[in-house]
Amino acid sequence: MKQAILSTAYLGPVNYYAVLIQSDEVLIEQYDSYHKQSYRNRCRILGANGPLDLVIPVVKNSGVKTLVKDCRIDYSTRWQNNHWRSLFSAYNSSPFFEYYSHLLEPFYKNRRDFLIDFNTELMELIVELLQVKVNYGLTNHFEKDYSTCHDFRDSISPKKDLDLTESYVQPIQYTQTFSEKFGFIADLSIVDLLFNCGPESESILLK
Repeated sequence: MKQAILSTAYLGPVNYYAVLIQSDEVLIEQYDSYHKQSYRNRCRILGANGPLDLVIPVVKNSGVKTLVKDCRIDYSTRWQNNHWRSLFSAYNSSPFFEYYSHLLEPFYKNRRDFLIDFNTELMELIVELLQVKVNYGLTNHFEKDYSTCHDFRDSISPKKDLDLTESYVQPIQYTQTFSEKFGFIADLSIVDLLFNCGPESESILLK
């Protein structure tokens, strides 16, 4: 895959990172309008009670469309504490949690004003932990249609049936923390793969 364009994502799903590392060049969209119920501000993990969505609250501008690049994180609730507690509870017994958790934990203590900055810094850390190189940049304007690259901005979405999207390829199954209870749950957040598979994560994403 030569070039792809993706929306920004909070600890995006496995399929998102498969596109990210298999593309020669990636654009991350920042000039689209912010939409609710997308991976822009949510990730899906697997806890003791099943799949769980962790949602970053954002500042709402009533009646006004907000560009993703201008979307501010709302700190009026203790969402950072809640997210980290959920991640710890879900993955502290996974094989590689202790290797990566100390690098992720600061994101749930320190504040970033803008969602795009928070997501991008997290993405850079995840890519580093995967030990891969990604050639990426942020868009400098909005284009509805791209003729020169694969457009995944809307197709990788928690609201869409994965099997019906052109971006989806059934991933190789791996052992998840609660797989004995729930079976394999596809396309969870990249941290599910990372905490469970560690250095093998890259080869799984490439396949």
